[in-house]
Amino acid sequence: MPISVIVSVKNEAQNLPSCMDKLKRFSQIIVVDSGSTDDTIIIAKAMGAEVLQFQWNGKFPKKRNWALQNANLLNEWILFLDADEFVTDEFVNEIEHKIQDPVYNGFTIRFENYFMGRKLKYGYGFQKSALFKKSKGAYEKIDEDLWSHLDMEVHEHPIIEGKVGIIKAKVVHKDFKNLEHYIDKHNAYSSWEAQRYLQIKKSENTLLSLNQKIKYGLLNTGLLPAVYFFGAYFLKLGFLDGKEGFYLARFKSHYFFQIQTKIDLIKNKN
Repeated sequence: MPISVIVSVKNEAQNLPSCMDKLKRFSQIIVVDSGSTDDTIIIAKAMGAEVLQFQWNGKFPKKRNWALQNANLLNEWILFLDADEFVTDEFVNEIEHKIQDPVYNGFTIRFENYFMGRKLKYGYGFQKSALFKKSKGAYEKIDEDLWSHLDMEVHEHPIIEGKVGIIKAKVVHKDFKNLEHYIDKHNAYSSWEAQRYLQIKKSENTLLSLNQKIKYGLLNTGLLPAVYFFGAYFLKLGFLDGKEGFYLARFKSHYFFQIQTKIDLIKNKN
C-alpha cells in the first residue's frame, strides 16, 4: 500500500513487535529512534523497518516534524504511529480505500483503548489526526526552546491544509509496559502541559483545536479534574468498565490536577 508509516520510539522493545507485525501491507516503514538502550533497534531492523536516529537539540523541529523534513519518504501519504498503537485489518482496508478520494488531504484516527490489560468500551474516546499527505500537513510549531524537555510532539496537532475526514475503523492503543511507566510518562506530560498553558495565555494562540480550547479554558477555572472525572465515569458510563474504568478516570483527572498544580508553582516562582 502506498503509505509511509513513521513509528516514533525510545526503549519500546516491549511494544514494537506487536506494532510492526501489523504493518506488513505498507510499502515503507520508518522507525525514528531517540537513543534506545534496549533491543528496540534490533527488533525494528529484524522486522524490516528503516531506522533513523534522532537527537533533539532543544529547538524546532522535534521528532515527527524532523522525520517529515529528513526521511526519504517514498509516498505522499504518511501515517504516524506510536509503538503502543496497533493497526487492524479493518483499519488498513478502510484507509486503502479512503486515500484514493482526492477530496481529502488527511484523516482523523480513532482508538480502541486498553488500560491495565482491559479493553475499555466506555469513557471518553481518544482520537487524533495522524494520517495525511506530506505536502499538505505538518505538526504545529511551538516555541518551547526555553522550557520543553520532551523530544517528541506530545499533544501538538498537525496543521493540515484542506479537508480532513475520519476513519471509522479503530486502531488499538495498548501499552504492554507497567503502570509505573504510565504514571512517569504522564508526570512528564503534565510538566509540558503546564508550560504550554502559560505560553498560550501570553500569545493567545488561535490555532488550537476545539478540544484544546475547552481543556485550557477549564484549566483556567480549576474545575477540569472534577469535570473530567464526572464526564468520563458517569456521563460516558466509565463505571461499566469495572475497576479499570474507575482507575483510568481517576488517573486522568489527577493528570489535570497535576497540570493545575504545576501552573501555580511556575507562577509563584515568577
